[in-house]
Amino acid sequence: MSYNLDEGAKRAVEDLEELAALTADEKGAQRVAWTPEWQKARDWFKAKTEECGAVVTIDSAGNQWAKMEGETEEAAAIGSHLDCVPNGGGLDGALGVVAGLEVLRQYYKNGVKPRKTIYAVNWADEEGARFGYSCLGSSAASGSLDIDELMGRRDVNGVKFEDAVRKYDVEPANMLNAHTQMKARNLMSYLELHIEQGPVLQNTGKDVSSVYGAAGVERYSIEFTGQSSHAGSFPTRMRQDAFLAAAQSALAFKEIALKYNAVCTVGQVRVEPDVVTIVPGKCVISLDQRTIDPVDLKKMHEEAQQVVEQAAKDHGVTAKWDKICTVAPQLFDDHLIELCKTAVEEQTGEPTNMYSGPLHDAVEMATQVPTVMMFVMSEGGLSHCKEEHTPDDKLEIGVQAFLRLVNKVVNE
Repeated sequence: MSYNLDEGAKRAVEDLEELAALTADEKGAQRVAWTPEWQKARDWFKAKTEECGAVVTIDSAGNQWAKMEGETEEAAAIGSHLDCVPNGGGLDGALGVVAGLEVLRQYYKNGVKPRKTIYAVNWADEEGARFGYSCLGSSAASGSLDIDELMGRRDVNGVKFEDAVRKYDVEPANMLNAHTQMKARNLMSYLELHIEQGPVLQNTGKDVSSVYGAAGVERYSIEFTGQSSHAGSFPTRMRQDAFLAAAQSALAFKEIALKYNAVCTVGQVRVEPDVVTIVPGKCVISLDQRTIDPVDLKKMHEEAQQVVEQAAKDHGVTAKWDKICTVAPQLFDDHLIELCKTAVEEQTGEPTNMYSGPLHDAVEMATQVPTVMMFVMSEGGLSHCKEEHTPDDKLEIGVQAFLRLVNKVVNE
């Protein structure tokens, strides 16, 4: 079946507007996972997909699966997530979910049975905004979820993770059953449409791109320890200033990022005793390093260790590293990448291809199922904020290109 690209794209944009009217306020989108606002979005998804004749089930991790029977048992999954960060944007995650909804709608309206069975998926808690564990639902489906790491965690209000999810009929001890449940669905492919969340496409004049993989991550906390002293009486050359060692390191991290055409971010800085008249005796910073190349990622981490060692020496302090997480770079499926590039070229005239810096549910799925993503440009590169925006005409181009991809995959 060939899709009605123009109508489908316009309906997807209308769905996004309807969802925003239901779950956003003047501060932005309010769909943090495991909250009543998030459940409103889930109820909306269930009702919309059931209108298209789909059967909706929820797995042991809280993921919603809207199934449309095909001519064969081979299945293709299309999805993303409806949860968001507090005061977030209306497109992050939601675009991919409404794209899956529109695929179901196309077959339903045309009265045609797809060759492959289709699942539109709404993953639970991709953002990790409440309990700090990203891609929770999809990691349960992939089998990589470390449930012990989550048990006992509390949100900012002191609510335990296990108490929060049980309100939504999810039993933590059973969450990894989602892996067995997914394997029973006979998935042959997973496709995800997402906004870029960065400025690359806009800056290069592109509207949409195939995505060939996602960057790996090395994330650490680095603690510099010197000696607190009086800000007025202790000479500069004699100080053991922990903050200056951290600052010197942070500036060097930028040079490492530029050297490898990658990214290094210091997102957290904490000084002690945090008093205006005292030289900081301790400073703790975070370091997040990302690139798609595993060799470069290793070199970047090694060079970061070297610059920290030098900064500590220069300022007479010590430095201690604590690992937060390591995520290996993930390449997507070669065949699906080619189909995606072709779909992008058919829609835009250029087979644009790039990798993703942020993690996505697709990264978890790629460990289990042939996977590919497609990006749509983000205006100003802004995301995770109410200013997140992609013009409607660009969204429509993205949905049209994605429908082309789905058509190729479902009818192979």
